[in-house]
Amino acid sequence: MESQRLQKIIAEAGIASRREAERLIEAGRVKVNGEVAYIGMKANLDWDLIEVDGKSIEGREDLVYIMLNKPRGYVTTMKDERGRKTVAELVADCGARVYPVGRLDMNSEGLLIMTNDGQAANRMAHPSGNVLKTYHVKVEGEGIDEKIPLLECPMTVDGVRYAGAKVKVLEHSEGRAKLAMTISEGKNHEIRNMCAAVELEVLRLKRVTEGKLELGGLKYGQWRYLTSQEITYVKSLGAKSEK
Repeated sequence: MESQRLQKIIAEAGIASRREAERLIEAGRVKVNGEVAYIGMKANLDWDLIEVDGKSIEGREDLVYIMLNKPRGYVTTMKDERGRKTVAELVADCGARVYPVGRLDMNSEGLLIMTNDGQAANRMAHPSGNVLKTYHVKVEGEGIDEKIPLLECPMTVDGVRYAGAKVKVLEHSEGRAKLAMTISEGKNHEIRNMCAAVELEVLRLKRVTEGKLELGGLKYGQWRYLTSQEITYVKSLGAKSEK
């Protein structure tokens, strides 16, 4: 299937006429892969998750929730026009077309939740949920001990305000350390930008927990289905964010 204009896809799905679909798009009620759509945007149902008012355009009966241990070198998208490796390749055998909840940049690794439940994904990723995320961060630089309190304080980097992180030292050697950094905002490149602001170079960044979800011993590049308890937890986060 070739990419088509969103209003055509919405109309053919029987959700609204093309004219009404345009109004839905203009009102910000349509999302493609979690991003607010715009007039003229095209999508492909073979690759893209299209939602209207938080509901998938496709009526999927079987909802799938999985956890992937994303390796470095993969982009958190379903396809990449530049030909880079994507997380979609790693979960192709999960039995459903699932999409990432939030993002990890190409050079980051670790816990990534993927699902075809668009409502749960959007609500889980919403900032109002205040989901704490912990990363193991290997850093290099001078005066690491003196810089940790700076990482725990609010800061502004290139006009972006960060609330600060809770930091615990896991390992320490001359000029290097492994830190556990916990944040709730999850802004783009947040930890990397904060470390750069205090002149610490990030050598490795791995997400190990997201709320009560833990990566545990899941191997690099491998995935598993969430347990029933974990799915209940994910859905409870969504319910909280709607209040």
